[in-house]
Amino acid sequence: MVLVLRPAFLFLLLAALLAGCAATGNEEDETAGMNAAEIYAQAHEKLQDEDYETAARLFEKLEARYPYGPYAEQAQLEVAYAYYKANEPESAILSAERFIKLHPNHPKVDYAYYLRGLAAYDSDQSFLNKVFRQDPTERDPKSARRAFRFFRELVKRFPDSQYAEDAIARMHRIRQGLARYELHVIDYYTRRGAFVAVANRAKYVVQNYQGTAAVPQALAAMVDAYLELGLPDLAADALKVLELNYPKYGNLKNLQKKLGKAKAQKKG
Repeated sequence: MVLVLRPAFLFLLLAALLAGCAATGNEEDETAGMNAAEIYAQAHEKLQDEDYETAARLFEKLEARYPYGPYAEQAQLEVAYAYYKANEPESAILSAERFIKLHPNHPKVDYAYYLRGLAAYDSDQSFLNKVFRQDPTERDPKSARRAFRFFRELVKRFPDSQYAEDAIARMHRIRQGLARYELHVIDYYTRRGAFVAVANRAKYVVQNYQGTAAVPQALAAMVDAYLELGLPDLAADALKVLELNYPKYGNLKNLQKKLGKAKAQKKG
């Protein structure tokens, strides 16, 4: 038996399907009828509950609906924090920079600079890095350099900020990490016998990362590289700097013997 559907029934069926699709596609707005203070309170409550994604959405909704006034300004700042805590560093950086651009003289603008630095500082701490315990100094240091630049700008613009001390401490850690990264590059070139590149990279470390633990290792690498290149006089200069500044360096005696042997061979 063939079932024949009347046109009127088809129309009702289609209308019901469309209504169902519309209901599925539209989420209920939990902030309907709320004023700026009420939306802000709800968003702040989500922050305290560590529901950072919802907090960020509510702060953005507050600003869109009430773009002027103190609640909008505060929402623009706190949405950056919410994104930072939600592990969305790029969104946090963009939100912080937007606040800085819109409110350059705001009493809390130093916090926006600080938050921007924190987001960049943590942006390369990905899931895989945490799982496999990869040494962060082996990765591309682009994020670290950006974080250093952000923190430096904070300290330069707001030296008396309550966040300046922590920013400086983080800058020191970043600098140590960047110096260790250069040592990984030096090791890479050494294993491939690219001793001109080793010498140049080691010289860069000595010139740019004074005060870090990487400097004596870079000087030692310079000594070895110059010896491999048949340049004992340059090796002697690097070794002299190492002896004067790091007399307890572990591999010092071995380097002295290698240099003495190289000089003896040159005389012979």
